[in-house]
Amino acid sequence: MQNSKESQLHRGLEERHIALMSLGAAIGVGLFLGSASAIKLAGPAIIISYAIGGLMIYLIMRALGEMAIKNPVAGSFSRYASEFVGPLAGYITGWNYWFVWIATCMAEITAVGIYMQFWFPGTPQWAWALAALAIMTTINFLAVKAYGELEFWFALVKIVTIILMIVLGFGMIIFGLGNGGIAVGFGNLVEHGGFFPNGISGVILSFQMVMFAYLGIEMLGVTAGEVKNPEKSLKRAIDTVFYRILLFYVLALTVILSITPWDQMNGKDSPFVMMFDKIGIPGAAGIIQFVVLTAALSSCNSGIFSTGRMLFNLAQQGESPKSFERTTKSGVPGVAIIVSAVVLLFGVYLNYMEAEKVFSYVTSVATFGALWTWGTILVTQIISRRKMSPGEKQGLAYKMPLFPFTSYFTLAFLVFVMVILGFSADTRIALIVGPIWIVLLVVLYYVTGLNKRKKG
Repeated sequence: MQNSKESQLHRGLEERHIALMSLGAAIGVGLFLGSASAIKLAGPAIIISYAIGGLMIYLIMRALGEMAIKNPVAGSFSRYASEFVGPLAGYITGWNYWFVWIATCMAEITAVGIYMQFWFPGTPQWAWALAALAIMTTINFLAVKAYGELEFWFALVKIVTIILMIVLGFGMIIFGLGNGGIAVGFGNLVEHGGFFPNGISGVILSFQMVMFAYLGIEMLGVTAGEVKNPEKSLKRAIDTVFYRILLFYVLALTVILSITPWDQMNGKDSPFVMMFDKIGIPGAAGIIQFVVLTAALSSCNSGIFSTGRMLFNLAQQGESPKSFERTTKSGVPGVAIIVSAVVLLFGVYLNYMEAEKVFSYVTSVATFGALWTWGTILVTQIISRRKMSPGEKQGLAYKMPLFPFTSYFTLAFLVFVMVILGFSADTRIALIVGPIWIVLLVVLYYVTGLNKRKKG
C-alpha cells in the first residue's frame, strides 16, 4: 500500500522525541555490555576515555548542527557532503551510513537472540532475532509521531535505569546502602593497580569500544527533515548532548568502578548487572537483563529508522532506485524500510554461526563506518564555512565553537581511532571490510554512470 504520489516525509517529531531518540540510539549494548571489555583494557581510566570520546562527539554534533539548522533536510549529512564536497562524497556518505546501521542492527538482533536465553534457555537464537526484526520493522511503519513516541519510552526505560543505578550507587559509596552501613568510598578507583593499571596504552586501545558506544548520536541529523521546529529543537538537543554524556556514561561508570573493582570484571557480564547485584536488589540480574534487551531493541529500532530515511534520501538524489522514494499515507518511506529489513535477514542467518565472534566483527565494522561518517561531517562543515560569504558566516544561527581549530582537532582524533582498529585481532577485520566497501561504492558510482548523470 505505497502511495506513489506522496513522497514527502512528515514533520511529526517533537523536541522531546528527537532528544531521547539520539540518546536512545547511543545507549545500547556498546554501553551496557561493551563497557565491560573496555574496562578490562583501561581499568578505572576508562572514565577518561569516555569523557574524551564524549567531548569529540559533542564537537561533531556541533559541526553537524551548524549545517542542519541552516538547512534542515532528511538524511542531512549525505546531502551536505554532496553539496559541499562533491556528488561522489554524498553518494558514499549516504550508502555508508546505511551500511553502518545495517551492521549495527545485525549485531543488535543477534544480541536479542542471546539475551532471550536468560528466560528461555535452549531456544533457537535465530527465532528471537527474527521476531525482533519483525517487530521493529512493524513499528517503523507507524506514523512518524507514533514511532517517535514508542522510541521515547524505549529510551526512557534505559535512562531511568541508569539514573536509579547512579542514585543507589552513591548511596552505597557515601552511606553504605546495601553494604551494612559501611561506606564503600572511591578507593576502588586507585587501589587495584592504580587509576591507570594498564598505562596510557590501555586507555588508547579502549577508544574503539568507547566510540562504538556513541554510535547513533549523529542520528539527530537524519531526523532533521521530520522535526517540527528544526532550529529550536536541534539546537536544544545538541546543546545538551555533552551533559547527558557526562551523566549517562562518565558518572555511571564512576559509580560502577567505585563499587566493583575493575579487576573483578570478566569482560563478558554487564557491569550494570554486577552493580545491582552488589547493592542487593532482588532479581537484579533479571531487571537489568530486561533493560539490556530493550536497549538492543531500541538501537535496532533507531537503526531501521535511519536506514529507511537514508535510502529515501539517496532515491531523491537519484543514487538509489526511485521506488525507495515512495512513502505510505502516513509519510513513512515504506519500500526503503522493507528493503533494509530484507537485508537484515542475513543477521538472522548469523545466529547459526558463532554469535560471539560475529558480534565483535560486526560491531568493529560498524565503528569503521561511524568514524568515516563523523569524519565526513567535519570535512563537509570545514568546506561549507570556506564557501560562505562573510555575511553568511555572520548570520549563522548556530556556530561550531572555536572554529577551525576544533574541527581539525576532532578530525585528527577520528583518524587516530581508525589507526587503533589495526592493533587488535578482533577489530582488525574492520580495516579490511571497511575499505573494501568504500572501494566497491566508488566502483558502482562509475559503473552505473552516476558520475555522468551528475555532470549532466
